[in-house]
Amino acid sequence: MTLPIIAVLLILGLAIFLFVTDKLRVDLVAMLVLLALAITGLITPVEALSGFSSPAVVTAGAVFVLSGGLARTGVAEIVGRQVLRLSGKSEFRLTAVIMLTAGVMSAFMNNVGVAALLLPVVLIICRQINMPPSKLLIPLSFGCLLGGLMTLIGTAPNILANEIVQDFGLAGLQFFDFLPVGAVVMLAGVGYMVFLGRHLLPNRSAVMALSEQNEDAIDPTLLFSLEERLALVELPADSLLAGKTLAQSRLGRTLGLTVLGLQRDDQKQMSIQPDTVLQGNDQLLALGRVERLEALGRRPFLLPVADDPTVQQLISTEVGLAEWTIPPNSPLVGQTLAQTGLRREYGLHVISIDRQGAWQRTNLSTISLLAGDRLVMQGRHEVITAVQSQPPFKGSFHIIDQSEAKVGDFGLSESILLVRIPEASPLVGQSLTQSHLSQLFGLEALSLIRNGETNLLPDPDSPLMANDLLLVEGDPAELEIMRGLQGLRIRRQLQMAQVELESEAVGLVEAVLSPHTTLVNKSLRDLHFREKYGVTVLAIWRNGRAYRSSLANMPLQFGDAFLLYGPRAKISLLGSEPDFLLLQDEVPTAPRRHKAGLAAAIMTAVILTALIGWLPIALAALAGAAMMVLTGCLNMEEAYRYIEWRAIFLIACMLTMGIAMETSGAAQLLAEGMLSLVGEFGDIAILAGFFLMTSLAAQVMPSAVVMVLMAPIALNLAAEVNISPYALIMLIAVAASTSFMSPVGHPVNVLMMGPGGYRFTDYTKVGVPLVIVALLITLLVLPLVWPLRP
Repeated sequence: MTLPIIAVLLILGLAIFLFVTDKLRVDLVAMLVLLALAITGLITPVEALSGFSSPAVVTAGAVFVLSGGLARTGVAEIVGRQVLRLSGKSEFRLTAVIMLTAGVMSAFMNNVGVAALLLPVVLIICRQINMPPSKLLIPLSFGCLLGGLMTLIGTAPNILANEIVQDFGLAGLQFFDFLPVGAVVMLAGVGYMVFLGRHLLPNRSAVMALSEQNEDAIDPTLLFSLEERLALVELPADSLLAGKTLAQSRLGRTLGLTVLGLQRDDQKQMSIQPDTVLQGNDQLLALGRVERLEALGRRPFLLPVADDPTVQQLISTEVGLAEWTIPPNSPLVGQTLAQTGLRREYGLHVISIDRQGAWQRTNLSTISLLAGDRLVMQGRHEVITAVQSQPPFKGSFHIIDQSEAKVGDFGLSESILLVRIPEASPLVGQSLTQSHLSQLFGLEALSLIRNGETNLLPDPDSPLMANDLLLVEGDPAELEIMRGLQGLRIRRQLQMAQVELESEAVGLVEAVLSPHTTLVNKSLRDLHFREKYGVTVLAIWRNGRAYRSSLANMPLQFGDAFLLYGPRAKISLLGSEPDFLLLQDEVPTAPRRHKAGLAAAIMTAVILTALIGWLPIALAALAGAAMMVLTGCLNMEEAYRYIEWRAIFLIACMLTMGIAMETSGAAQLLAEGMLSLVGEFGDIAILAGFFLMTSLAAQVMPSAVVMVLMAPIALNLAAEVNISPYALIMLIAVAASTSFMSPVGHPVNVLMMGPGGYRFTDYTKVGVPLVIVALLITLLVLPLVWPLRP
């Protein structure tokens, strides 16, 4: 084994580990692979960048745009709805029609786009016939995956197969070369799901039980288990929260509660906004972990101390104060204090900000800095002395003289508070970091006084003790709000039947992140979701579990299902956002139906052009994508949005691994290893071995990556034993698309997981037999269409 082969296999092994463990984004892993191969000299710079000019990459990007044109003009929706209308109410018939419809559409469109288009339609059918979505969404997903097997543009592996065989000096594949094998595999898959697979699907009896209360629709609230977290919160007549807005009450930020509605006197107001002003005797319908509020009422967090703090409690022989005016060219302009890392990197704690003569004293971590802001900072003397000559601070940094300092000089006279930790406080035993005082109440701890000794800049990880005194910076009103929260009365064990959440004006709706979303890994708080969209996220369904509290800080993931609540007009507006897919009857964004015929004609022209060989598929698809924009079926912003850039970068970067495996001899080595394992058992054993290896890899890695890795090995083995390279490449293309056993194997499976309420094992239970069916049918049909021996 040569050194280049060892290097390629090491990089390949590390890449597979990162793909499987999902420690990094797949496109980032692919880019690192490209860089590693180029830097180590295993491929030339030209080869490293060749993937970005690859016909496969151009074809994939153009197909995304073509699919978007068919979706945006309503062609796909019209076809899907008309066909599904013929399905009736039989589960047998519905399963067959849904899979066949999705399969035929996926042969010509991106399968994720087809799934996103048909998902709301299938859910509407489920509501109309009172059937749980879990019975039909996995069939929809599998239909999309099976349908892509039938044409050259159906899946990324098919597109890559065409380029890879040409790179090996063979003639390219035609548009419908995949059809004979792909169609039979798809029909066999439909037959399996209709006669056996559908009986293995879960039946979400909880949703069905609730739906019996309402014959018109399946109510999602029980699926999200809202009753467990529902309570009525009453404000006393003399409540300290009276006169405060809902946002100021910190019911959401501090306790993680979502307030659904308000009853005042005899008037009910549902879907109230953050600026709603509370009054004594108000009753609030709240959702979340109410036990946190109950614990606060039994055991107060902090108690105010009458003594007035002094500036000397901010300064000692070890700790001092400094001020810094941010220059116009500072790199910190536009960043929040949390983003600047002043405390983490320099050991400086900002206690107030002077902005054009107005002091900012509370919630400083979220304030974006501006040029000219004057920051008052606390830190150790040696740190302050050292940083004043460093580039970010040089020239505008001033150490404050302790003898002349007064609290009022820095706008602190109203924001420095002295509080005590009572013996029963939940904070006892927690560290400052664990207490989340800043996040919950907007209070920043400046010093800790224990047994008469003052500790400035206390260790954030040291535990707090009963009767500790904390010098904190914040709004005195926050302590009043804390006492107001302690006085609330709580009534639990409400039932959904007792609560009228919906009306003509407000309602509940389920939604998922769209395949084109840009919001993955962002939290609801980052998005200012409620303020921006005017609706509330009541619960998130993820990986078979409902999350109902502390949702604001959860990073969103593709496949999440949301239960939204708010004014119906706001919900409709949310549906027009390209980041969300509403699972309801209405189509929020009207398609350009007057362009539907034009879009269908463009797609037909692309297929015919590729069929007669007038243009290569890459140029034909690219011309079609351009015509979609030129004719107004899409605008350029929409076209860019429909392209799955992660897939584009993944394919372009991983093609370099195929080059490295071939030029280094690694592909030949692995082919010989495969031959030594199964070669003696004959051609069918070789095919079966490749199919199983490829299919297993496709459960945990992107199908495009699997194709790039397996194709060179297969083609080298074909040359070694004189088996038809086309037969092996077809087999690899089919196997790379059999991502049936795992929800993470393909984005289509992930998209269905939330709305269907599926768990990981649901896919395994139904998918394993389907992979076996695909294997047996492929082994049976492939030699008939593509003879193994030329």
